[in-house]
Amino acid sequence: MGDGIGRIIHSDACVAEGAAWLAEQDPRMAKALAGLGPLPLRRKADGFAQLLNAIVGQQVSVASANAIWGRLCAAGMNDPDRVVRTSAEELRALGLSQQKARYAKALAAAGIDFEALRDQPNDEVIRTLTAVTGIGVWTAEVYAMFSLGRADVFAPGDLALQEGARMLFDLPERPKDKALREMAKAWSPWRSVAARLLWAYYAQQKTREGIR
Repeated sequence: MGDGIGRIIHSDACVAEGAAWLAEQDPRMAKALAGLGPLPLRRKADGFAQLLNAIVGQQVSVASANAIWGRLCAAGMNDPDRVVRTSAEELRALGLSQQKARYAKALAAAGIDFEALRDQPNDEVIRTLTAVTGIGVWTAEVYAMFSLGRADVFAPGDLALQEGARMLFDLPERPKDKALREMAKAWSPWRSVAARLLWAYYAQQKTREGIR
């Protein structure tokens, strides 16, 4: 674990191993896992297209994001060279806002070596990605978790994770980014499995609240 990369999550078995470790560490997590069943793998592809897709999905509905992404792919905009050669006006005509068109062009021009990222320490991955206009810490952390399969990355700025932690650990209020980042240290080296657990727990609890 000293290389700053940690374990790579390849399969459901990896997630299950992390979940079992977390259950041993904390009885509340063990109880939550018993009621949740197997946690999702959620592995995604890595590369330019995945990050552009994340930018497209910021602050819009899933249906809207899917529609815009479909138009971008049909126009070949999942390729950075094409985006570099395309004007912001043309990108806007495909459904991107002015701001997102700027972000798309910044990402395409950044020249990130996505293959090299696979072998970089977690901190370096986050630094490289957040240096690009339009990519915040949350997007970078989620990319490291699901596109690179890093087992020991967390996204404490995520509101659902904050709320899931509040519910599971019976906290008086939702822990903010800094406090949750500190809490998550106890879940290393399986912080991204802890994130899967808290997301699933949050979704389950919200459903139950809706039924009452």
